[in-house]
Amino acid sequence: MIICCGEALIDFLPAKTLDGASAFQPHTGGSIYNVAIAIGRLGRNVGYLGGISKDFFGQMLLDGLKSSNVDLGLVAVSERPTTLAFVKLINGQAQYAFVDEGSAGRMIVPEQFADLPKTVTAMHFGSFSLINDPGASTYEKLAKNNSENLVISIDPNIRPTLVKDRASYLQRLERMIALADIIKISDEDLRWIYPDANENLSSEELVAKKWIEQGAKLVVITRGKDGASAWTSRHKVFQPAIEAKFCDSVGAGDTFSAGILASLDAGQLLNKSKLADISLKDLEYSMNYAAKAAAITVSRAGANPPWEKEL
Repeated sequence: MIICCGEALIDFLPAKTLDGASAFQPHTGGSIYNVAIAIGRLGRNVGYLGGISKDFFGQMLLDGLKSSNVDLGLVAVSERPTTLAFVKLINGQAQYAFVDEGSAGRMIVPEQFADLPKTVTAMHFGSFSLINDPGASTYEKLAKNNSENLVISIDPNIRPTLVKDRASYLQRLERMIALADIIKISDEDLRWIYPDANENLSSEELVAKKWIEQGAKLVVITRGKDGASAWTSRHKVFQPAIEAKFCDSVGAGDTFSAGILASLDAGQLLNKSKLADISLKDLEYSMNYAAKAAAITVSRAGANPPWEKEL
């Protein structure tokens, strides 16, 4: 089982009323939530670990997980409110404003969670659940405590508007990256972490090799419509973006992460030793599978990952 650890929230996406006035329509979302949904839809055994409210937005989130075959045994339900994200689309790219103070997700502590099932093989972390305490420290502790035996995956998926203490946040990201076996990151997030890095492939490769030297088994850097590259200690693969009718980018990166994890799981490769020795053929297949899944997501509104039969 793959466990996705982090935020679940309600995205308020731009919409129009019947009389043409601007409005916001609620949709379930959150980077880690989206990854869990996508893995479930892709037919793999997946669970969600995070804080969800008892309010009616929280019920929407729980219903969404259930309908996509995500296990809820590690959900921490509380009376605290649901995190809300208001989304503005500029040329199809999403920008966010968050309401998160005192939320069910942000305020979680380790004592709220049950022990991990023995069937767990991998844990996925990332996004703004790693920014603010106590939740951020809770997730870091979970990753550290399980990094010796389980595959640790991370996608920073940075939300700069929420970062108040850049230095502290970067220190946490560096610690989490050092624990990770799989690192998936966008080129935009890479430049946020390393602002002096050049916008070229050689600079990206230097970072990827640095992370592999620190212990990562697989590093994937995505570039939207310009495709994605993957590095291991032995292989490098470039995957072009799959052509699709573009609607918006919401959830595309999350679907790509899910595609990587789901395909590795299907190939029985979510194991530290097997991942370290992944073949070129298996790596190429995993990247192509992730790109196909992401292409379907960008072709429709909001974070709406594909089902296995659609691929």
